[in-house]
Amino acid sequence: MAPPAAASADLLGLLEAALPQDSRQALRSSVLPALLDAVAAIAQTLRGYHSVSAAGTANPFGDDQLNVDVAAENLIRDALARCPSVVTATSEEDPVEKPVQHLNGASHESPEQPSPESSSSETYTVAFDPLDGSSIIAPNWTVGSIVGIWDGRSSLGQSPREKQVASILGFFGPRTTAVVAVRVPGGEPSCFEVGLTDDGVRTCQVVRSHVRLTNSIDGVRYFAPANLRAAAESPQYMALVSHYIQSKYTLRYSGGLVPDLGHILVKGHGIYVSPTTEASKAKLRRLFELCPVALVMECAGGAAIDTADGVDILQRPLENADERGGLACGNLEEIEVAKKMLLGISK
Repeated sequence: MAPPAAASADLLGLLEAALPQDSRQALRSSVLPALLDAVAAIAQTLRGYHSVSAAGTANPFGDDQLNVDVAAENLIRDALARCPSVVTATSEEDPVEKPVQHLNGASHESPEQPSPESSSSETYTVAFDPLDGSSIIAPNWTVGSIVGIWDGRSSLGQSPREKQVASILGFFGPRTTAVVAVRVPGGEPSCFEVGLTDDGVRTCQVVRSHVRLTNSIDGVRYFAPANLRAAAESPQYMALVSHYIQSKYTLRYSGGLVPDLGHILVKGHGIYVSPTTEASKAKLRRLFELCPVALVMECAGGAAIDTADGVDILQRPLENADERGGLACGNLEEIEVAKKMLLGISK
């Protein structure tokens, strides 16, 4: 991965507006630009992988790894090595929080070691899914990366609502784009979309400075029903899917979490729903997928809930890296309908 380049004026302006605090200088000028550079680098790398194949390894969760999973993992790790304020990192491919080995050879083994990146004591941990949707990459469908940035040395045992301060959804399709959500204590939430080329943040363009979900919907409504086999076991889910069909919603489901959420964010409304049952277990991991996604949805004015009980995804402290759950996310009106039909919960 090439050395970091200066971010475009457009991107710098957005980040300065979202993070004006002096205490967030490293997040604004180093961490987020480096991760967006990684998104661009992953997109460029994927274009060269015409053969998607098993890497011959499995991650600690037992999931078989593909060559593209490993490549994306390495590119994000390389980006974090350029960010002294990121002291630990974990991923779905290597789900143990480990000190980041920075380019100067230093690592943050001690919690007392300060970040040299700014005059403040900014310290972050990053949790990421390097390539979400790898099961649909062989047919050349859109896939993505999911990144969550947390205050402190560890995300475990922490409150996602208080400690997760930023997240990124990277989209690898005909174009390379990223949606960035930022919400720091004492600041206003922000959600924006940027377009990336092979030059990364140097030529980054602002696609939308404000990504917003709305409840004022005229015309077409969209739904993305994941884990649809669960409808055979859950009368409530079957009824919800039937409601969407009978109400003439338009199906927009690709089998990839990131592209399906991207459709909702671009259209400004819609719902993604992935319930779980005893037979159809939860697959989405809170640390690597649910919490970063939930921050994006909330910063865009929507919501993300656990389909098991209707509680906000960000409400519960994170206990371990393999913690999983169901998901319903989208604009507020659609979430209320899903809550009522799946759980009998009315506002």
